[in-house]
Amino acid sequence: MATTLRIASWNINSVRARIDIVERFLRDEAPDILCLQETKVADPQFPEGPFRQLGYNHIVINGQPMHHGVAIISKVSLANKQVHDWQANGEARHVGVEIANGVRLENVYVPAGGDIPDREQNTKFGQKLDFLARMTEWSGAVSVPTILTGDFNVAPLETDVWSHKQLVNVVSHTAIEIAALGGLQAAGNWIDLAREFVPPEKKLFTWWSYRAQDWETSDRGRRLDHMWVTPDLKEKAHAHVVHKPCRGWGKPSDHVPIVTEFRL
Repeated sequence: MATTLRIASWNINSVRARIDIVERFLRDEAPDILCLQETKVADPQFPEGPFRQLGYNHIVINGQPMHHGVAIISKVSLANKQVHDWQANGEARHVGVEIANGVRLENVYVPAGGDIPDREQNTKFGQKLDFLARMTEWSGAVSVPTILTGDFNVAPLETDVWSHKQLVNVVSHTAIEIAALGGLQAAGNWIDLAREFVPPEKKLFTWWSYRAQDWETSDRGRRLDHMWVTPDLKEKAHAHVVHKPCRGWGKPSDHVPIVTEFRL
């Protein structure tokens, strides 16, 4: 019999600063697994207590002080932790585990890439492209059923941004980044689950800037957070939801959670 497993992903922009809304989300939605990005905390200071009190007793983390950081919080057992240094500088931007039936779950935080979309003028942009290139090399060797989720910091489709015309030269939606993400997707034949449930012609966002005076009315968002699977898991996904209301909660992250329901 297939087991229903709901997996969430959320760039929380400091797990300690926003632990209240994380707890609220877990109480309201009760996913089986929560993948966090940008936790901004070293491993010894990770706030495990609130998660354990809610029944999330399996916690796998890869953090660092004040910057980056990823974590997988789970009600179900996790095994075989792996960490890839796709940034090639020791930054904590990936953690992966094995979940039910031998399925791998990979949680990644791709660098934002700075403001100038030119690697000669902006080293951060070059680092982002190199990060995606290393991921692409890894992707080509993936040989087991795998879920790849997290903040990819790329909005690939015209409908993944509020205005393609105005953002075409803005980092996260440039042609070179979209091509790099496309190469990563092709290397593993990854399925972009959000667009299996929401037609590609329909706008879909997971991030709204803090700079917006009224983020909800202006709705100038981007789809930066993704849930991908290898082809053998495509039919195992039965629902995908973007929890937009979380952007309006007290002291919010600029990202909102995405949740996919699997039957594994």
